[in-house]
Amino acid sequence: MSELRLVMMGTGTFAEPTLEAILAGPHPVVGLVTQPDRSGSVVRGTTRQTGKGMRTIAEAANVPVYQPENINTPEGIAALAAWKPDLLVVAAYGQILADAVIETARLGAINVHASLLPKYRGAAPIAWAIERGESDSGITIIRITTGLDAGEMLAQQAVSILPDETSGELEARLAPIGGAMACEVIQQIVAGTVRGIAQDASLVTRAPKIRKEQGLIDWSMPAERIARRVRAFQPWPSAYTFLHRQGKPPMRLILNRTQATEAAPASLPDEPGRLASEAGLLHVRCGSGVLTLHELQPAGKKRMSAAEFLRGYTVQPTDLVGPESLSGGPA
Repeated sequence: MSELRLVMMGTGTFAEPTLEAILAGPHPVVGLVTQPDRSGSVVRGTTRQTGKGMRTIAEAANVPVYQPENINTPEGIAALAAWKPDLLVVAAYGQILADAVIETARLGAINVHASLLPKYRGAAPIAWAIERGESDSGITIIRITTGLDAGEMLAQQAVSILPDETSGELEARLAPIGGAMACEVIQQIVAGTVRGIAQDASLVTRAPKIRKEQGLIDWSMPAERIARRVRAFQPWPSAYTFLHRQGKPPMRLILNRTQATEAAPASLPDEPGRLASEAGLLHVRCGSGVLTLHELQPAGKKRMSAAEFLRGYTVQPTDLVGPESLSGGPA
């Protein structure tokens, strides 16, 4: 069987199983291209989870590592070409690849994408699939061409999204599937049996990069959508709101586990953002329906159940959740 010289390009926990899978396969991995190390809390990847580290995995296998700020520069292209790759294997790398980068490999590049393309092209397919209420997600292996996630589909596998699953949990399930599928496609390329299927342009949807400020909850939205957004934005950027109490500064609350319901305590005012407590749970009125808070994290404190939070805090009729700045404050 012919050997292919593989170069892996990826960053974060979604990419790690693909790197480990191709390292365990029959083809030599001659290099890894990954994002530069970041200081502090900034971790690159689809959900910004922290795993073993791509560089750590590669170095343990004696694979050279290259971490440019931009792979599309002449220097980046030259570094790639020096490895003489036959195929680039890409997973959540974090940069759009120029044609000149793809052309460094004799057989071009394949990408492990975490959606059922042509749905959810873009940087955050897992989060947006959950936020928009999809019942399924999955992995699609595509041939990288000009256009965002627009190449021919070489393999696809669907996975059901579990009712309470977060982005981090779904990513952890999808990542090893992606690694196994990438290996299968590589073998098909070697055997000459790989077949590409064009994406239906009429079915394309987008999954743009998520910004930190999008975690701020708008309580005029339906409760069901807010509950999905809480799941979609875990572990990053996290859904949050601010609790406003008379005579006290706003308290930032991260929402960890919630549930949408139509049933509301009799004491819950009929205005989005108003609160009521009942049986150790915290309820918030939404644009339609009610969001029950099961687990939350006040600023500077640990994650806790609603019952734990309510032991130190009594809901008042004037209390309100919303953005940090409210015109006129709670009333």
